Formats: sequence, structure tokens, C-alpha cells
Amino acid sequence: MQTNESLIGVLNDLVKINNDRITGYETALDEIGENDIDLKGIFRKMASDSRDNVRELSDLILRSGGEVSTETTSSGKIYRVWMDVKAAFTGSDRKGILSSCEYGEDAAQKAYEAALSSDAEINAESRQVIMSQKSSLKDSHNIIKKYRDLQTVA
Repeated sequence: MQTNESLIGVLNDLVKINNDRITGYETALDEIGENDIDLKGIFRKMASDSRDNVRELSDLILRSGGEVSTETTSSGKIYRVWMDVKAAFTGSDRKGILSSCEYGEDAAQKAYEAALSSDAEINAESRQVIMSQKSSLKDSHNIIKKYRDLQTVA
């Protein structure tokens, strides 16, 4: 199969944002209070979902003849989200942590939108995977937002 460098670049950008997301939720797990069992379960699931996304994207990259990035995002390329997440979480309350997570989810949505609107030739299978993951991440965003909004009321 002929290598499609632009498609591989787009897919690797999504691998990076998912790697950021994994790092962010693992950090959130370390920072959240022991009594926040509900959030611990949600954060574990979201990190696991991103690991699944990375595996799925990696398969597409390898089948396209590319190499999978093991990095996180860097400034300027796509949305820098979770890199300073520990600083954002340290000393934060439940609402602060959820707000930081929502910011990360917003950035993930933007990264997926950028992938879908890129100039890269995206084959049908890759487009379907990207759209499916974007939809799943939107559901995650909505869960985080719901929990954050509940903190405002509480």
C-alpha cells in the first residue's frame, strides 16, 4: 500500500491528543480526593477509551505504511491541552479539576474537527474511525460538563 504522509500525519496528531488525554486523566486520578469515587471511575474509563483510540489509530497508521507517534502534542501543531495539567489540578477542588478536564475535552474536539477538515486524503475507513472517535469523545465531554455543572449547583 502506498504511503500517504498527510493521512499518517493527521492520524498521528489524533494519537498525540489521545496520549495527552491519557496523561491528563491519569493525573486527575492522582489529584482527585479519595471520596470522589464517581470521578475516579469516569476518569479511568476516559483514559481507557483513549488507549483504545490510540490502538485503533495505530492500526490505521501501520496499514498506511507509517510509524506511530508515541509523543504528546507540542505547541503550535494541535491543541496543547494536558501538558501542564498537574499544575492546573494541584490544589484544585472538584469543580476546578472538572473544568480542566472540560478544557481538555474541548481541545480534543477541536483536534478531531481539524483532522476531518484537513487537506489530507482521508480514506473511508479512516474517516469512519475518526468520526466515531469524535462522537465518543463528545459524549465524554458532555459527561464532564454535566458533572462540572452539578458542582455549580451544589
